[in-house]
Amino acid sequence: MVERTGANFPIGYSLKVPEDADKVGAYWEERRGIIHATNFIIDADKNVTQACFATGPIGRIVAVDALSSIRAAKRRKAQSR
Repeated sequence: MVERTGANFPIGYSLKVPEDADKVGAYWEERRGIIHATNFIIDADKNVTQACFATGPIGRIVAVDALSSIRAAKRRKAQSR
């Protein structure tokens, strides 16, 4: 996946329903065998700082919002030092 996206961080895909969905607390749908959108922002210490679970297209974390949130968190952390 990294080769296709150019990402320098792990990306989860091809997860198993329901085993993997249950591990992260994601909504999943038995009828279609899918995991609904589940987005996490994880800090350098591997702590989940934000999570978004959606059963439709509204309420998902999009890249621009994730970057804005990450930048704001970095600014807050730098100011608290």
